[in-house]
Amino acid sequence: MYLINFLEYLGVSIPLMIVAVMLFSFTTPYKEFQIIAAGDELEDPRKVAAAKAVAFDIGGKVLGLALLLASAIYHAVDLWDMIVWTLTGTVAIIIVYWLFELLTPKLKVRREIPNGNIAVGIFSFCLSIATGILMAALISY
Repeated sequence: MYLINFLEYLGVSIPLMIVAVMLFSFTTPYKEFQIIAAGDELEDPRKVAAAKAVAFDIGGKVLGLALLLASAIYHAVDLWDMIVWTLTGTVAIIIVYWLFELLTPKLKVRREIPNGNIAVGIFSFCLSIATGILMAALISY
């Protein structure tokens, strides 16, 4: 019984993570994985910095979502409950990204991250993890 439960939740969690990463990529104006792939051109420091900034940005979203998903798995009454909470958290992380963009008018996040502003990527990383932690706590309440 426990193995079946494990396999059911795993079989739903992995596709949810993939869908969430696709949504994250879809909602940003830059192509994360192309920028990351171009980061191995070590003779171009701008591309390396852009790859780092983007990796922090998308990595924070993935970690924030994983924290949320772990809490959803633990607290959900069934698979549908977990799916709803995960999708809710995904939307929350996307909203926080756009609020970051909106509330920093002198700093255009959608331009700074692909241009290699690592500090902005790290701050976006932190915002995404913080959002995931808060969402995870809210689920358990």
